[in-house]
Amino acid sequence: MRIDVPEGQHPIEYVWGDMVPGIGPAAANFSLSVYAHTTLGLREFEAARLRVAQINGCAFCLDWRTERDGEKVEEEFAAAVTDWRTTDRFDERTRLAAEYAERYTLDHHHLDEAFWDRMTAHYSQLEIVELTMSIGSWLAFGRLNHVLGLDTVCVLPGH
Repeated sequence: MRIDVPEGQHPIEYVWGDMVPGIGPAAANFSLSVYAHTTLGLREFEAARLRVAQINGCAFCLDWRTERDGEKVEEEFAAAVTDWRTTDRFDERTRLAAEYAERYTLDHHHLDEAFWDRMTAHYSQLEIVELTMSIGSWLAFGRLNHVLGLDTVCVLPGH
């Protein structure tokens, strides 16, 4: 960890809460809202989330699998996300979610009209905004935790 955490304090609670009480809890609420209020399907949600985690290198995010109604994506899903261009495990929405996550995190200046034509053919405007906010959350907070060395001690409340 790159932040000194007092003895007996949980690193995530200390850094995200005690150190920056005007920012951390709001950021945590935003992060948790992405999971609590999503309308996206589990596979497209996880394809985008895992692609961001792969790019960020966040240990917790790479290991985490979102559960919805007792269901999670299959064990091989993360490998398919890595190979989103060629995998036969994805429908077009799931493939686009992984592509969008990658392009958003690595080359957002080159999201061209051809890409947006494909996105709007498969996602509503509401879904595009939701996916964009979700990717932004994962990019910012997964990267923040990884950069500060918190990703090995990260937990979500109630997990």
